[in-house]
Amino acid sequence: MERKKFYITTPIYYPSDKLHIGHSYTTVAADAMARYKRLAGYDVMFLTGTDEHGQKIQRKAEEKGVSPKKYVDEIVATIKELWKLLDISNDKFIRTTDDYHIEVVQKIFKKLYDQGDIYKSEYEGWYCTPCESFWTEHQLVDDKCPDCGREVELTKEESYFFKLSKYADRLIKHIEDNPEFIQPQSRQNEMLNNFLRPGLEDLCVSRTSFNWGIPVTFDEKHVVYVWIDALSNYISALGYLTEDDSEFKKYWPADVHLVGKEIVRFHTIIWPIMLMALGLPLPKQVFGHGWLILEGGKMSKSKGNVVDPVVLVDKYGVDPVRYFLLREVPFGSDGIYSEEALVNRLNSDLANDLGNLLSRTITMIEKYFDGIIPEPKEKETVDTELENMALELPGKVDELMNKLLFSNALTEIFKLVSRANKYIDETMPWILAKDESKKERLATVLYNLTESLRFVSVLISPFMPNTPNKIFSQLGIKEDELKTLESLNNFRGIKPGTKVEKGGIIFPRVEFEKQEAEPEEKHTVKSEAKTKTDEQAKPEITIEDFAKLDLRVAKVIGCEKVKGADKLLKLEMEVGEEKRQVVSGIAEYYKPEELIGKSVVIVYNLKPIKLRGIESKGMILAASNDDELTIVSPLTEIASGSVVN
Repeated sequence: MERKKFYITTPIYYPSDKLHIGHSYTTVAADAMARYKRLAGYDVMFLTGTDEHGQKIQRKAEEKGVSPKKYVDEIVATIKELWKLLDISNDKFIRTTDDYHIEVVQKIFKKLYDQGDIYKSEYEGWYCTPCESFWTEHQLVDDKCPDCGREVELTKEESYFFKLSKYADRLIKHIEDNPEFIQPQSRQNEMLNNFLRPGLEDLCVSRTSFNWGIPVTFDEKHVVYVWIDALSNYISALGYLTEDDSEFKKYWPADVHLVGKEIVRFHTIIWPIMLMALGLPLPKQVFGHGWLILEGGKMSKSKGNVVDPVVLVDKYGVDPVRYFLLREVPFGSDGIYSEEALVNRLNSDLANDLGNLLSRTITMIEKYFDGIIPEPKEKETVDTELENMALELPGKVDELMNKLLFSNALTEIFKLVSRANKYIDETMPWILAKDESKKERLATVLYNLTESLRFVSVLISPFMPNTPNKIFSQLGIKEDELKTLESLNNFRGIKPGTKVEKGGIIFPRVEFEKQEAEPEEKHTVKSEAKTKTDEQAKPEITIEDFAKLDLRVAKVIGCEKVKGADKLLKLEMEVGEEKRQVVSGIAEYYKPEELIGKSVVIVYNLKPIKLRGIESKGMILAASNDDELTIVSPLTEIASGSVVN
């Protein structure tokens, strides 16, 4: 049976000296979608590339004293390295300087000219070189480019024009008849109301004022202007109008063009009209996503506020960066980027939740079953709830991925992670382990945890391609058939008797280091901190003094805010087989739900006191400075009641 086809593209990127995290956002999203469709059994074509012609490139090359081709060759090499670093799995990489692309563009231009859709005239208007866009007088904002705010120059030259106006009504009807064609809905409304319905002007599609471009075959003083050149890559890459057009016949029309919202107009007006004129089917969908924005506004090299993805990957790893890009912001909306938010996601979702779940599970299997995954026995209600949640998850993820709702899909996956962590607290394996008669119950609990981790690992693979194999390795899963979507129809996939292999921490916690504006400020802060530490230093104690402390590991099994007290939390603690209550002033730093299920260290023999009328027996250990507080917690799973010494 022939597999279903799926064709996804990113824009072809203009070779600037440095691609920033915003460019990576589009490509990582497309890669996640391509990987998901491959996982689902589709025959996928994933295309990306570079748009290398134009006046801007020619001018920059002249400034550097090199040819335009040499200039773009060097930059394209760095772009390919970036995609390799980010684990982008594109099937093709097209350059508009590739010979086969040039030939196809020339054939398209000639075909449109021969049928009367391109004609020669003279253009006079305002031109923005960085944006490669022409503007009329009334479209300028304060006499500058309405897109980028830069200076424009008055241009008058002989040009060829493409009859956009001829196809406007047909395109409006197509959009109205196919509501999924432009997504999100807000982009569709913008294209219809701001551009199409007010009326289209014909489009300038050639230039004579520079020569770094594809020559018009029948009038070589003209070069093909950016849009017919750049947009045609989506079909030239497939062999359209070549001797071997088998890939074009196989994959076209594209299932989705992923683009930033700033170029939706070109992809939903110019490109569809070009295809209509060529007699070709239109792409099924153009999805215009939002921007990652810094507090100072949209990232741009001219503003000096770009974020280098290479630096982030070197610092935090590729999978955490990919996870953050796809999890933090609903795809389609603008989102605020900050490195602090990235660190918070890494620590909360990846280190605390997923990483801790894996570590606790492997540790308990090693401790209670000598590292062998046990055979599950009879199910209880809590087991069925976890199993049903896991079995329903692939369907939910599939529905969300098909709508390009990456953040929502990840949210659903991590609900299973949270549920599995809660399942540990509900079933309390460390208590079951103390009773030999409950050995079978303990086996079922630990088996269910390994299966939950397997489900999570399979489903996160499109987003974080390196992490699943680390989890599979620790779980001892070597069979490829257990790493497929199809295998998630069964919650009894892992074979009992499989030996786990404990590895390192897959997501170490990291501390966010705030950057100070000036070296002098750094010096002052460091000096103040040293003085403060000196002032807080306490007298030395002896080992006998320290021995008076009884420090123990406690498990938080319940937590709520103390009414009328902004800083206090009331925690129900399990310390071995004892239950006790502790009141702690950490409400400014932790939400109650963040603490439930966590292991902490308490001063067990502290004399009880009453805070706001509530008895508190013990004190949670924490490290703090003026701005932050972190509770002291064991690095790996250990039974509550364990003595700290």
